Amino acid sequence: MTDVTDPDRARLYEELALESRRYLAAYVLFNQAVAEHLGLHPTDVQCLSLLTAEPEPLTVRQIADRTGLTTGSATRLVDRLERGGYVTRTPDRQDRRRVLVTPVPERLARVTALWDDLGQTWQTLLDDHSEDELRAITRHLRRGHDLGHTQVQRLRAMPRPD
Repeated sequence: MTDVTDPDRARLYEELALESRRYLAAYVLFNQAVAEHLGLHPTDVQCLSLLTAEPEPLTVRQIADRTGLTTGSATRLVDRLERGGYVTRTPDRQDRRRVLVTPVPERLARVTALWDDLGQTWQTLLDDHSEDELRAITRHLRRGHDLGHTQVQRLRAMPRPD
């Protein structure tokens, strides 16, 4: 365990916490700007991001689980994306009772063009990092994702405050 009583380390933790909050807020605001630009809801844009990050299409239930929406809300989200031409629903060949939600590459190009601009800019921020630093950043982001997912589940299980 690291000594958090060390004043220099405590100051670094404090700075990291502040910059993490600023980074996350900037990302959320960027996501909102992308959604507004495309005439979508921010949750719709995040759903498209999740769909494109997965190697296989997802079911509505999986989308609900990943976004924290009810299955009814996830269904309405997929309905909106389908009406906009961003996704299609196809029967699962292994289980015909299930329906898979698949991104439509041509329509998604509108979204990915905006993300690609960010990605190119993002890469310039990383260009001066060593491979070890890039591995550390990747490890941190992966752990942050896992921790965030765990904390979301914990919060959803808690009673709401009055």
